[in-house]
Amino acid sequence: MERRKFIQTSSLAVVGMMALPSLLKAGQFKNSVGLQLYTLRQVIMKDVKGTLKAVADMGYTQAETYGYNNGKLFGMTVKEFGDYMKSIGMKTISGHYGIELTTNNWEKSCEDAKSLGQKYVVVPWLDKKYYSSLDELKKTCETLNKAGEVAKKYDLQFGYHNHAFELEQVEGQVMMDFMLGQLDPKLVTWEMDIYWIVRGGSDPVKYFEKYPGRFQLWHVKDMDKVNPENNADVGTGSIDFKNLFAKAEQAGLKDFFVEQESYPSTPMESTKNCVNYLKTIL
Repeated sequence: MERRKFIQTSSLAVVGMMALPSLLKAGQFKNSVGLQLYTLRQVIMKDVKGTLKAVADMGYTQAETYGYNNGKLFGMTVKEFGDYMKSIGMKTISGHYGIELTTNNWEKSCEDAKSLGQKYVVVPWLDKKYYSSLDELKKTCETLNKAGEVAKKYDLQFGYHNHAFELEQVEGQVMMDFMLGQLDPKLVTWEMDIYWIVRGGSDPVKYFEKYPGRFQLWHVKDMDKVNPENNADVGTGSIDFKNLFAKAEQAGLKDFFVEQESYPSTPMESTKNCVNYLKTIL
């Protein structure tokens, strides 16, 4: 081989090898699209197993639960639910747990989460009493940190999920920024609900830049272009998810879940439309 041709060929090979990790990284979420089952709250109890099987058939491989109560999910024991999810090829990697559980036999909740194979236990909502003042909000953050310590004993990552009210001010401080300053990043991650951050008038990327690595979990839901109070099927609204997923490493993203709170059509059709679009950009 001529020397010049050898150098050119070698150079192309090196460039290709350098590009390979980024290409692999770009597709790392393609086969791990998750669904927050709250999306199907209007239909799931009519046929729990049939609904979950339909979700698996759509291409969802991971789920985040809601409604955990006294060792049960969707009318089944935790074991029954977990066994069924495994039988249809879905992993139950995360769950939403009310903050009241963190001070009421939280160890039992963590035991059940671990038995399901969950990696994350997430508080999804705060009543006003938990942030009525900065002092109360500080106490709340202390509660969340303590819950994170317990979760860590079970090899679980504790998290907090936002809505839009966290972007409001409490005694002159933006609640979300105050919480991110008070929460121990080793104990509490943040599940960013993309829609609610945008709906609250902020930019998810600005938070990725300000608090890199803090947002291991996302809720992926789109915003209707005409009426921002409504969700759109992911990929049809005003939020640029392709650009957001390009920032996944900066955010610290490890897993995400589609979640719809309103639907352009039916819950099942929206659920299918969302995963179909995401498969084209991941």
